[in-house]
Amino acid sequence: MRAESPAAAGGGDAAGPETRLDTLGWYGRRLARYRLTLVLLLVALALGFALDLLLGPSTLGLPEILAVLGDPAAAPPLHRVVLFDLRLPSAVAALLGGICLAVAGAGMQAILNNPLADPYTMGLSYAAGFGAALAIVFGVSALPFVGVYVVTANAFLFAFGTALAIYLVARLKGAGVQVIVLLGIAFFFAFIALLGLLQYLADAEALQEIVFWMFGSLGRARWDKLAMVALVMAACLPWLWLRADQLTALRLGDLQAKALGVPVERVRLEVLLCVSLLAATVVAVAGPIAFVGLVGPHIARLLVGEEQRRLLPAAALVGALVLVLADIASKAIQPGTVIPIGLVTTLIGLPIFLTLILRSRSELWR
Repeated sequence: MRAESPAAAGGGDAAGPETRLDTLGWYGRRLARYRLTLVLLLVALALGFALDLLLGPSTLGLPEILAVLGDPAAAPPLHRVVLFDLRLPSAVAALLGGICLAVAGAGMQAILNNPLADPYTMGLSYAAGFGAALAIVFGVSALPFVGVYVVTANAFLFAFGTALAIYLVARLKGAGVQVIVLLGIAFFFAFIALLGLLQYLADAEALQEIVFWMFGSLGRARWDKLAMVALVMAACLPWLWLRADQLTALRLGDLQAKALGVPVERVRLEVLLCVSLLAATVVAVAGPIAFVGLVGPHIARLLVGEEQRRLLPAAALVGALVLVLADIASKAIQPGTVIPIGLVTTLIGLPIFLTLILRSRSELWR
């Protein structure tokens, strides 16, 4: 949105042939740079994913992994279990979770026009944590007949329900986006307090489970849960892509977006529910994971700019890369022990975010 073509910079009379050629050349260079950025991100993500598979439980090395992938039936059962039931689900969870959280963060920042908006700071992660804690401490289920998925179902419904409640309250009161952000912060602290109360009432075993769940962990990912994440992605990502131009218009402000024909309130509600669905699904599977939804879009914005058709794919790749690298770090910090991923993303994301704040130009986010 910020960059201007040479034709716009020239001003004055109608553009002549030379100016049009300059404009085409400028656009071609910009498009080539964008495509190169995506290719480099894809290469980095592929290398990170491969390295993630090499780390984890047991001493399974590259030759054994290649042997299992090449002929699973002939591989020793232990090798198949380590790769397909432990390492691969964790790596795939990092890949899918990073995409969902970063795209959710980019969408929230666009519709709320706030650089600090993401599923974590809006209270959705702690809402999911409270729902999970209810199931852990009291066995309370928000849905009947969910069986062993009671913790996951509670986490999802509380996160999604909180997003819906925030918007409906703001809509009924006729409030703007700043009030939506403030409501999210209020829910954030409310659920922290409620979680503290549940931890105080819990016995030692339940307390340990709550604390571990709130750290965030990809180790609990299983193929059936990952299939749910993939299904939500398949529904939400194309839907957001079709509304990329409207999201770009919303970055100009509500009045300008309405002047361009964007149904602001409807788009804001639909996008809020969509990105909340993405975030809630990840939190339900892996627990709260901080900073990916905040840092991923900012890094992508520095690389490709604000236009949402370019920002959303770049944010997805950056978010996946950040979470894959965090998963690698969680296994490499202390070999033989997997550090909870939520702790690692906070330790990695906080200095990155502070660096972005201190080094980015003031016009990057206006």
